[in-house]
Amino acid sequence: SSLEESRLNQWVSNNFHTYLVLREGADPVALQAKFPTLIETYIARQLQQFLGITLEDFYKAGNQVEYSLFPLTDIHLYSDKFDELAPNSDIRYVYIFSFIGAFILLLACINFMNLTTARSGNRAREVGLRKVVGARRRQLIGQFLSESVLLSFVALVLAVLLMQLALPYFNLLSGKQLSIWRADAGWLWAAMVGLSFLVGILAGSYPAFFLSAFRPVQVLKGLFTRGRGGSIFRNALVAFQFAITIGLIVGSLVIYKQLRFIQNKKLGFNKEQVLILNDAYALGNNALPFKEAILKKPEVKSATFSGYLPTPSWRSSTSVFLGRSSRPENTHVLQVWYVDHDYINTLDMDMVLGRDFSREHASDSSAVILNEAAMKIFNLENPLGQEISRPDGDNGEILLTYKVIGVVKDFHFASLRDKIEPLMLAIGSSTGHLAMRVETTDIPALRASLLREWEHFAPNQPFDFD
Repeated sequence: SSLEESRLNQWVSNNFHTYLVLREGADPVALQAKFPTLIETYIARQLQQFLGITLEDFYKAGNQVEYSLFPLTDIHLYSDKFDELAPNSDIRYVYIFSFIGAFILLLACINFMNLTTARSGNRAREVGLRKVVGARRRQLIGQFLSESVLLSFVALVLAVLLMQLALPYFNLLSGKQLSIWRADAGWLWAAMVGLSFLVGILAGSYPAFFLSAFRPVQVLKGLFTRGRGGSIFRNALVAFQFAITIGLIVGSLVIYKQLRFIQNKKLGFNKEQVLILNDAYALGNNALPFKEAILKKPEVKSATFSGYLPTPSWRSSTSVFLGRSSRPENTHVLQVWYVDHDYINTLDMDMVLGRDFSREHASDSSAVILNEAAMKIFNLENPLGQEISRPDGDNGEILLTYKVIGVVKDFHFASLRDKIEPLMLAIGSSTGHLAMRVETTDIPALRASLLREWEHFAPNQPFDFD
């Protein structure tokens, strides 16, 4: 359609994810080297067309345009790009937990070595007798290593059983669907068996060499003594064990403080007792009747329709400028969220300047509320009454102008690691999400009540309730 063709030609739009399938043998680095030419050819032209500024002026105003390639399989763990389709993880967490697991496993190996050598007197006579009847040291070492590996395999079986018992509870807690019985998990089983074998060899190596070194004559005479060298080595193992333990304790305290910080961090809005109904656009023309119906319920204190909520997710941004003239120094990229009149009240946000949207002011249909970051990026001490404009239409031929009526305190809507981006709230008809502030502890009963209303106003539509 003409609309789809128009969107495909919108080089200045940040609202789409683009995926490329390269021909076999194509060099991604060589392809990415051509992107600056595309920017100069297409972005520069549309900046001039939509905003009336050159690419150089756009850069001088502090804005940035960059295209880069990223392997699809690396996105989840390595990408730090904004507006991914789903929240990413971080490869650093994988490394951290891997190191923690390795250190704990190393502690277990050291414990096994120390306990085995501490109880060496119990097996000294056995070693002496076997050497007297002709056993070689190599045979004794093989026996002790085999015992250690067998014990490691028994521990692996017990660990798998415990993991199988605990996994359903972990999946419920984490919202994941992890399983070790998948058809493609053969490599995992091979890795576990291989690791178990290596752990058995590592943990049993020192005790095997230590026990096999006993002299049979001295042992049988009851003159068995532990050498000074072995004592020094065992003391070194104990010291190393204490060092790892202290490191793990310190790391645990740091993680605990980070969790406490996250739990107590003020986000700029109150998320407690807020329920979310996703995909509310399925209500269609019944959106407002549905909202009026649920507001009659005593458990629902307030409700708001919006296109976006302050949670990590896909978002929309666009270039806006002060006044009606797109001078480079006045042009910046902002998040633009369309909400209704009850958004700030429902999410319990704080106004810094001006007022909230009100149905008593008909002019609020063309009003906006900035956050503090937007106020700073425009270098405004008091933005109230200022006009903010942005291009609209397929080719940017329409100029939408808004009047600033207030400034809301900055609130987090991405990771706490990310700097809060400038945004503006505007009244719109977006009904993607419905957030409700409730006063009840019986959430299942409220969910059932909301489901009945949903089935009445949006029959045969999925009910996505958080």
